[in-house]
Amino acid sequence: MGHGGNVIEELVTDHREVEELFGKIEALPPGDRKRKLHTDQVTMELVRHSVAEEAYLYPAIRRYLTGGDTMADREIDDHSRAERLMKDLEGREPDDAEFDRLIGMLMSEVRMHIADEEQNLFPMLSVACPAEALDDLGDKVRQAKKTAPTRPHPFAPDRPPANKLLSPGVGLVDRLRDALTGRGKPG
Repeated sequence: MGHGGNVIEELVTDHREVEELFGKIEALPPGDRKRKLHTDQVTMELVRHSVAEEAYLYPAIRRYLTGGDTMADREIDDHSRAERLMKDLEGREPDDAEFDRLIGMLMSEVRMHIADEEQNLFPMLSVACPAEALDDLGDKVRQAKKTAPTRPHPFAPDRPPANKLLSPGVGLVDRLRDALTGRGKPG
């Protein structure tokens, strides 16, 4: 991830990448080993994406939109539900019946979240937020994704400033674990 453009363009591109990974999972039969690979990849992308949104997008929503606190809190709650599902999936193998149930729930949760952002939040933000601020947020989101964790941490802080302080360190540990285990890479 890291595409260029303002924050909305960046995040919409992320959404398309996540949907592409969901499609790969859905195209495989239950129990196929590649379902785990694609699930790990989608988890890595979703965690980085969520961390960046929580650090930069949601504070902007609070600042620029009427009722922004309520909207941002709802989005953070969506992330929490998805993160718990990803954590539950982490220890499951694709031939486990619970794997299919959990990945189905995750896809449903994330698709509803994406639809809400793209149909409601992003259009409102594009009107209320100055173009320069949207561009600056795009840069910040891209930077945050580079150092963000790649594994779900459901009990980690999800609001600034604590999330901005802890995220890079946790991200480093996650990336080291991923490199050592080959997580998210075709075997």
